[in-house]
Amino acid sequence: MSEVNAPRTVTAAGPGEPDPVRESMQVLPRVFAAPLTLLTGRPYAGQRPVRHTPTRHLVNALVSCVLGLALSATALAAGGPLLVLLVPGWAATLHAARNLRMMIYHQCAHQNMWRKRKPDVLVGRLIAAALMIQDFDRYSTEHVGDHHALHHMTTRDPTVQAFLVTLKLRPGMSRGRMWRRVLGVCVSPWFHARFLVARVRSYYTYAPPAWRVGTTLAYVLLAAVVTVLGLWVPVLVAWVLPMTLFFQISNVFRLCVKHSFPQPHQVPRRGREYFASLTNAIFVGERAPSPALPAARRYAAWARWWFRMLFVHFPTRYLVLTGDTVVHDYHHRYPMSREWASYLFAREEDHRRGAPGWSPYHEVWGLVPAIDHVLDSLRTADPEEFAPERLAEVNHRALFMAFED
Repeated sequence: MSEVNAPRTVTAAGPGEPDPVRESMQVLPRVFAAPLTLLTGRPYAGQRPVRHTPTRHLVNALVSCVLGLALSATALAAGGPLLVLLVPGWAATLHAARNLRMMIYHQCAHQNMWRKRKPDVLVGRLIAAALMIQDFDRYSTEHVGDHHALHHMTTRDPTVQAFLVTLKLRPGMSRGRMWRRVLGVCVSPWFHARFLVARVRSYYTYAPPAWRVGTTLAYVLLAAVVTVLGLWVPVLVAWVLPMTLFFQISNVFRLCVKHSFPQPHQVPRRGREYFASLTNAIFVGERAPSPALPAARRYAAWARWWFRMLFVHFPTRYLVLTGDTVVHDYHHRYPMSREWASYLFAREEDHRRGAPGWSPYHEVWGLVPAIDHVLDSLRTADPEEFAPERLAEVNHRALFMAFED
């Protein structure tokens, strides 16, 4: 096991220090620099920032969606060996949906997408209707009022409610038992059925009447066109499957790395240092093999490294830790940052400046270690503070949507 995968705790480099895992990859040709930064979520020391815009992120998500649907349609039309194209088709479609939900919808809820209320609200409502997720106005209110406030990671926070009610995880549980519950819901038909119903109800219960009518008419018209053209199989396989089963599994894993639970010794429960301690970056990848290894061992190590980067870490980044979720700690420090669209470099720049006014940044390398860290924080949390009976008002219709920020 590589040394970056061995730890199960959050690590912190000194203020402004480069990360040794990311720096180890600089032995590769420069052509790999930008792709590795996107994959890992961490720029290397001295890397020139790449600036993005909110509009570019939106366009990229829409292009990814079209590409995914085209690949899936091609696979179904051609059949035979080309059915293998369903895999990248599903992946591209899911990646688009996750970026729309996790990044675009999220920034619109903060009215920080373009910092213009009308277009931010319009895009947010369109995404809610297209993905059939919690009504945009309701999400904005709950997210800003309960998640980005003094109630962050308390029993009023929908994220905490999702852990205690939906996943039925409790303080004092062993890490292994928690993992079994997490994996169990991912393959549970009952869980996915409830999740889907909750998504529909959370939209239709709170969406403005005009949007409910418009959304219903749009879906009825779409269903009629699909029926006339006899396209139900392609629609169900290419769109409905990734938007339900795959989307919801991704939600579960994303929930499990969002925020750690406060510990009994963490008092008082306020201040920048306290709130910063509940969120860490999750970088994706592992240390590159040492050039000092003997030739045979070096070749084997590089073969293993490339295999894990392509078939373990890339799917993690592309399907679960999409967009700016790898540096979610930056968002919780600066929720209204104008630099959010260039999130990787914005966070790295703040880190290199020593995070002025805040405690140092913390990070975990790898999805599994990141989940372990959150589960361990719940295991050692105060069982009285996080007892299910302490939940005052649980919005069951929108609870499943609490899986994301």
